Amino acid sequence: MKTFVLLALLCLAVTSQAFAGSATIPSRALAVTQIQKLTNWEDTFDTGTGTGSSTGLMRVESSPSRSGASREFVTAFTNSGGERYWVTFGEDTSSSNFVYDGWFYVAKPSSGIANIEMDMNQVMSNGQTVIYGFQCDGYSGTWDYTENSGTPQNYVDQWVHSKASCNPRQWATNTWHHIQIQFSRDGYGKVTYQAVWFDGAKQTINATVPSAFALGWGSVLLTNFQIDGLGASGTATVYLDELTVYRW
Repeated sequence: MKTFVLLALLCLAVTSQAFAGSATIPSRALAVTQIQKLTNWEDTFDTGTGTGSSTGLMRVESSPSRSGASREFVTAFTNSGGERYWVTFGEDTSSSNFVYDGWFYVAKPSSGIANIEMDMNQVMSNGQTVIYGFQCDGYSGTWDYTENSGTPQNYVDQWVHSKASCNPRQWATNTWHHIQIQFSRDGYGKVTYQAVWFDGAKQTINATVPSAFALGWGSVLLTNFQIDGLGASGTATVYLDELTVYRW
């Protein structure tokens, strides 16, 4: 009886691992790993979140952590203000395929979180910046992506709701969640948001939109991590670990 139960548990473990979903990354892909550990992170209030305010506190922590060095983000806000955290991690004008891969831990309570945003920016060889904007939108209950509905010179950056569902307040708190986002671009900065995986469950986005901006930036790869508050005031704590960006 004990042998049968043990075999059954082993089979269940193997089956679960075999069917766990994840993005396919080619062997030629370049990877920047442990981005959360970089020392050049900065933060600011995002004026796009309205008339509220926010402040941010960051530090590297050993617990909770998967790698032994997660980054803690503590965001205090009023009137649903949002704090944007960002870091530059290289430069590459030629790569056109990307996978954003990270582990997220939302500390209880999560009731003060409206949106969790995970972006990447890339300056192309023509000097224009491609914005790969992606967020879990607690207002609409969807994964959202950004598009430039204007031109690179006269840009209008806006969020678009996908049909894929997401709400950060429904994420289980005090536990780690694995998120992968796959996107690509063409030579003109038109971005295709292909899919997102949350704890191994894939949701297809399959949306192509213009997303090139003439911002006058120097060559850079940059990632943003943003927490938008919900309500009159509050504090939200989120941890990020094992953040890797793959590109090819």
